[in-house]
Amino acid sequence: MNMPGNSAPGDVSSGIRSPHTDRRGALSLVLVRHGESLWNREHRFTGWTDVDLTTRGEQQARRAGEALAQEKWTFDLAFTSLLKRSIRSQWLMLEALDQAWLPVFTDWRLNERHYGDLTAHTHDEVIALHGSQRVLEWRRSFRARPHPLPENDPRDPTGDRRYERVGRARLPRTESLADTTVRVCEFWEEMLKPSIRSGMRILVCGHGNSLRALVKVLDDIPDAEIAHLDIPNGIPLVYWFDADVRPLGRCFLDLPHPAESSIL
Repeated sequence: MNMPGNSAPGDVSSGIRSPHTDRRGALSLVLVRHGESLWNREHRFTGWTDVDLTTRGEQQARRAGEALAQEKWTFDLAFTSLLKRSIRSQWLMLEALDQAWLPVFTDWRLNERHYGDLTAHTHDEVIALHGSQRVLEWRRSFRARPHPLPENDPRDPTGDRRYERVGRARLPRTESLADTTVRVCEFWEEMLKPSIRSGMRILVCGHGNSLRALVKVLDDIPDAEIAHLDIPNGIPLVYWFDADVRPLGRCFLDLPHPAESSIL
């Protein structure tokens, strides 16, 4: 789904100037996890619930934009999810970059993983009901799914207007990280990869699990190792690619000195 008034990214690319490269001569992509949300602070399973940023989360998003501005990053296109914590983080970053005019496209495939019937419960509540080992499996394993939402549950996204064009059959009532990876991989192949190949510099603001899924795809991380992958809020993660959009390297952009990522 696109922001009202914007054409599809494929249409945008026809008007983009010659391919951009960063100072290392490679195509690039910047990933940023949204700032802290209200339910992050309360240690609740948020998933597709549309909660807002905390004051700290707003500050994290601005700092991410300032870090990119200090390194003189410019972008051609931005993508985010359909959830306000990610959308507002994107706005705050672009404002700090003085690139608020940038075309921004929203897509449900960048949404956070759907936590099913865990949604809105705190971690402690769920641990008390199911035990810490089961909760750890739900949170960190690749294929474990929480219990799905009951039929006609008000947390079900099928009645939400923003998903009208997605199709009821595609909207989840629960997801594993594997399920999330399927839709994120589709988004990578259809939207991000062609845009990067055409030379566009892309800024993506997403969620902890949608970005974990994307990093898994980019770095071909084995299923058994994905539990050890974590992406912090508001720290830009930069990828460089060759002409065939194969990753050459990555780093966190954390002022004053970018450092090789320690997440993997």
